[in-house]
Amino acid sequence: MGRVTVRRPVRRVSASGTTRRPDTIAVEEPMEIRIDGTSLTVTMRTPGNDIDLIHGFLLGEGIIGDRADIAAIRYCDGKDADGVNTYNVLDVTFAPFADPVAALASRQFLTTSACGVCGKVSLDDVRTKSRFDIAATTFTVDAETLSSMTETLRRSQRVFDATGGLHAAGLFTADGALLTAREDVGRHNAVDKVIGWAVGDGRLPLSESILIVSGRASFELVQKAVMAGIPVLGAVSAPSSLAVDLADESGLTLVGFLRGESMNIYTGDHRIKTA
Repeated sequence: MGRVTVRRPVRRVSASGTTRRPDTIAVEEPMEIRIDGTSLTVTMRTPGNDIDLIHGFLLGEGIIGDRADIAAIRYCDGKDADGVNTYNVLDVTFAPFADPVAALASRQFLTTSACGVCGKVSLDDVRTKSRFDIAATTFTVDAETLSSMTETLRRSQRVFDATGGLHAAGLFTADGALLTAREDVGRHNAVDKVIGWAVGDGRLPLSESILIVSGRASFELVQKAVMAGIPVLGAVSAPSSLAVDLADESGLTLVGFLRGESMNIYTGDHRIKTA
């Protein structure tokens, strides 16, 4: 397993003068995903929870439906110049009954830590069909409880506290309990890691869960929530127009600017209970 932080010397300039000191920096490294030995994609991520990342990534792309579709995921012998295993190459073997060929054939993957839909070949292909009917769920959450989740997520961000350089995502229950949280340099990776945890734990669909993200709500994050059957997505910052459109089409409740006691409910406001 690679390190999630490194120390580097910096020259700090401020109103009080100039100092030199070590600084803690979040690690960003490539991770290659292979399917039966053939390279599928390379994504830039913060090392850690790599199996979760793969589970979430493949679910979000519509390549798998649940953990049973995967027979094994293992680290390959990827080595650096000194011959040390980097743990940056993982190989996926599908179960004999799984049929990922069609989904894989329509993808041309090259992913960065800032890109969640870079592998799609057309806009129509971006709207991957979910197995779960979010619009039919009767799940609700109290607005006050929802407001408390961002602070709970923030308290879980240990690497962010050290570096200031990571996004976070967390899964919550309706009563505000944090099920799991993940950090990563890529916001879509953080979401893949929490959803991938749920895939590995056999929790799909996440129809009784809330996804909270530390930054903005982009199209790909809504897409990932929809694919996992999550009915409510809350973001600390703003949503994009396409994110709002997809949430509305899918029946997902999308909340932005979730800060303190205020929030903007863009879609599905029937799920947010207020006094």
